[in-house]
Amino acid sequence: MEKKFNDFSLQPIMLDVINQLGFKQPTEIQEKVIPAILNGKSVIGQSHTGSGKTHAYLIPLFNQMDTTKREIQFVITAPTRELAMQIFDEVKKMIKYADKEQKWIAKLLVGGTDKQKMVEKLKEPPHIVVGTPGRILDLVKEEAISLYSAKSFVIDEADLMLDLGFINEVDQLLVRSNPDIQLLVYSATIPQRLEHFLKKYLENPLHVKIANELSPETMEHRLVALKHRKEADVIYEISKAIHPYLAIIFTNGKDKANELADELLDRGLDVGLIHGGLTPRERKRVLKDIQNLRYQYIVATDLAARGIDIKGVSHVINAQIPKEEEFYIHRVGRTARAGMEGTAISLYHEEDLQLIQKLEQKGLDFVFTDVKNGQWMEAKPWNERNLRTKVTTNVEKEAWKKVRKPKKVKPGYKKKMKKQQESIKKQITKRTKYKK
Repeated sequence: MEKKFNDFSLQPIMLDVINQLGFKQPTEIQEKVIPAILNGKSVIGQSHTGSGKTHAYLIPLFNQMDTTKREIQFVITAPTRELAMQIFDEVKKMIKYADKEQKWIAKLLVGGTDKQKMVEKLKEPPHIVVGTPGRILDLVKEEAISLYSAKSFVIDEADLMLDLGFINEVDQLLVRSNPDIQLLVYSATIPQRLEHFLKKYLENPLHVKIANELSPETMEHRLVALKHRKEADVIYEISKAIHPYLAIIFTNGKDKANELADELLDRGLDVGLIHGGLTPRERKRVLKDIQNLRYQYIVATDLAARGIDIKGVSHVINAQIPKEEEFYIHRVGRTARAGMEGTAISLYHEEDLQLIQKLEQKGLDFVFTDVKNGQWMEAKPWNERNLRTKVTTNVEKEAWKKVRKPKKVKPGYKKKMKKQQESIKKQITKRTKYKK
């Protein structure tokens, strides 16, 4: 039986807010973690973009807010300013819907804003703070806020926090919090380095892992063999065939992203670049340009794209296929949203075939294509090519077995044996065709 929000023993005000948000029933992650959070249990939640994880922690936290106390009760940290702002937008929406009955107060604490003004506004503490670890830590050190009263601490996109180097600041914030604080960690993946950090702060947490949903039926997955061509050349040819509204081009790492963006700019494409190596100012400028539709193409790394919400993506192009299935699903999940159609195009090498096979086993349908002069062309699937190679190899072996080996070696014997092998190979091939 499907659970409903009424089954969670939520306060009437919270059910009213959920109703105004337009949520009919909880998503899988919400169903599994909301009861645990309401019971004060620490949680590790693994789920993909768009699975409802933000409200999986916002709903139970708001439900437990005590408005009679003017102190920080909940802390929500996010690795990027943009992600913190997105979470804060959801917080503001919930506050607006509850405004007639509850006076919930929240503050956004991120860099790039006037710190002195922020300190002034924090003289009366909010109930909930949302922000980046660096800015929150600054304000804690200046004694503008204290986190000791906080009952729960959220680390959103924890693996991104780790990769961007902010986990140390999160550590310093937790050291300054109540040792019994409830920790809610959300992450797409749990790398080993993150496991060590979590063991330090979590005792028997509930670990919920939601399997990545495969991409929707409205999405097409194309594969283009790179062969000996340059990625930028193939992507330029693809650009002539697709005319995207907005395409994200993924690379495996910052250096590759920089190199590819330069090469595509040289070929005359409108390209924006976003990765963890950009300064906050550069990042802000690029995101503003994306919102103003200045670019048709954005070259990005997995980590940078995860921390931001880019709307209207019609195509995802993998300049390099990621090493893990989860990352492929995350990438292609950027398109075909809200019932829209989308296309994922991946350039691949022979070493990517194992991952492609795994994705096929999970139910993804790939179309093998190539592109020339701005036109799509059919290409043979990789497994057909593998099959052909195996047959050839077997014929080679069988023919060699039938070649007579001379007892005495004479000059030119290798040429004679090779000639004999070729003749036998032809006979075997003919017989095979005849049998078919």
